[in-house]
Amino acid sequence: MELAELTKCLSGLSGPSGFEESVREYISSYLHHAADEIRTDALGNMIAIKRCGKLGAKMILLDAHMDEIGFIVTGAKDGFLSFGMLGGVDQRMLPAREVMVLSDPPLYGVIDTMPPHVLTVEEKSKAIEPDKLFIDVGLTQEEALKAAPQGTPVVYAAGCDDLGQGQLCGKALDDRACAAVIIKAFERLAAQELNADICCLVSTQEEVGHRGATVAAFGLEPDIAIVVDVTHGRTPDGKEALTDCGKGAAIGIGPNINTALARQLIAMAEEKKIPYQPEAVPGGNSGTNAHAIQVARTGVVTALISLPLKYMHTPVEVVHISDMEAIVDLIAAYVESLEV
Repeated sequence: MELAELTKCLSGLSGPSGFEESVREYISSYLHHAADEIRTDALGNMIAIKRCGKLGAKMILLDAHMDEIGFIVTGAKDGFLSFGMLGGVDQRMLPAREVMVLSDPPLYGVIDTMPPHVLTVEEKSKAIEPDKLFIDVGLTQEEALKAAPQGTPVVYAAGCDDLGQGQLCGKALDDRACAAVIIKAFERLAAQELNADICCLVSTQEEVGHRGATVAAFGLEPDIAIVVDVTHGRTPDGKEALTDCGKGAAIGIGPNINTALARQLIAMAEEKKIPYQPEAVPGGNSGTNAHAIQVARTGVVTALISLPLKYMHTPVEVVHISDMEAIVDLIAAYVESLEV
């Protein structure tokens, strides 16, 4: 399956933090042919390993998270579902938004909103607090409580489509686009003779505290880790310290990244003429799984390669396929270059 097609498939799956089962099952099935071992740990992480069979080989961990931001049903009022947040939901996105309630069977719903005709000037200028919003699923109170009881997860009802030339637009591209990247990199590397064991970790619950990666890194004890996550892509109204969509892999530089490894990746990108851009990552925590993995056990040599993405944490996230391809190429080139 081509990278863009795989990304569309992953984007279309529903898997908010803590409810990633369908995403994990799909990826496990997809990678079955390429891995020597596939397993799921206690936090629901998907772990696929390809061993090189060489004595003393290092383990290289490739990580991207599978969970998306979403919601959870907390009750019902007059048939309208109340809800809480799963991850960093932008409350500006919520009024009149289409959602999918992950009941059995799933329910299409819309988040309620007051028409502008009945709002005051002050109300029009403010985002509505989520606890004042409800999901309309077209049911009575009794029907709603039965169909979608407390604890039912909810996601944005959106797919993933082509946007212009060479771009994709959809929900959950943070971080399903990056999951697609490490899956394709793993698939490519698994077909070659290498000097290192490769582990593809598609982790859970990143959006609520990097929990999956924390546990997986402790258990796997990798020698080197490459974390792939999204970063903010530049738009006309954006700030200067942003990456450029369409200009390649963003290689992180900062305390949360091993400096020597970052330099090796930059040198490899230049040698192989792979498009890249350096990205300064101030502070000790990049806000990605790189932090959790870097400090696992006695520490892991960790790099962060980011995919520029526009409109993060909305249902219309946008990425360039060429940037994704650049990251696949960079990961593959680096791992192929490793000696025993």
